Amino acid sequence: MRSTLRTRLTDLLEIEHPIMLAGMGGVSYHGLVAAVSEAGGIGTLGASTMSADELTDEMAKVRELTSKPFGVDLLTALPGQVEQGIRDVIDGGARIFVAGLGVPREAIEALHDAGVLVGSMCGKVRHAVGAVASGCDFVVAQGTEAGGHTGTVATMALIPQVVDAVGDQVPVVAAGGLFDGRGLAASLALGADGVWIGTRFIATPEARAVAGYKETLIATPEDGTVVSRAFTGKTCRVVRNDWTAHFDQHPDELQPFPAQVIASMKAGANHLGAPDGTVVDVEREFMPCGQGVGAIHGLVPAGDLVRLMIEEAERSLARIDSLR
Repeated sequence: MRSTLRTRLTDLLEIEHPIMLAGMGGVSYHGLVAAVSEAGGIGTLGASTMSADELTDEMAKVRELTSKPFGVDLLTALPGQVEQGIRDVIDGGARIFVAGLGVPREAIEALHDAGVLVGSMCGKVRHAVGAVASGCDFVVAQGTEAGGHTGTVATMALIPQVVDAVGDQVPVVAAGGLFDGRGLAASLALGADGVWIGTRFIATPEARAVAGYKETLIATPEDGTVVSRAFTGKTCRVVRNDWTAHFDQHPDELQPFPAQVIASMKAGANHLGAPDGTVVDVEREFMPCGQGVGAIHGLVPAGDLVRLMIEEAERSLARIDSLR
């Protein structure tokens, strides 16, 4: 299937469809990344939970499965992670580098010198303006509906404001609670050039996950998430469970990032990055999850999801066009 949805993003990244797999730590490993890229979108490795050796190995495995572009998403808040990470990304042949907490200008320059494009996750307009000023090639405007570390501004409000601020300079990618082709069509209507999809791709056979994570997503309604600091010390949208409820009642016990990460891991409530199928207590486990979760009713292969999203987006846009 050849998509008619050509945008600045597809041209920039040299991909067929304006769909990006979110670089989810603990989930977006080579199998999922390659499946999305091979289907015409672009897969992004979630490197925040990977050691340097593991990231190198994962990039090599992606290249074994597909010759199409892929990316790496790295949380840049940890000491020394930026310098080592960009070297690994360059050596591993990634097409894009995406940072969850800002990208230093010197890192962008090094990546550009090696032909790697750079994107930045943004929860506010000022974040996007700063990212573009630093030299980023695209920005991901993520609304609070998103799973994982997230801000406070809703997707529908955030996207057009970011587009107005920087859309004449770089492509804007929409994120936050999006899960199907209707969300892609709506994002394009708001001025975005593509979408960054996370939670929906967790519920795929290719995604890496602890035991019960995927099944929990299928069973969770749209109001079954909460923004909590319980697992990392930073505001993070996750499946609501006994662990989040405890810290709702005892906020004085919360520690700042990254101390809370260590605390949740030591308590056996955070296995992000653990081997696929690791047995956990889902009533306490760290399970990042967006508000689109209520639309997930089963596991669907990642490549099929990409194709279904494109088909649905094209139908949605055709319906809108018929109303004129």
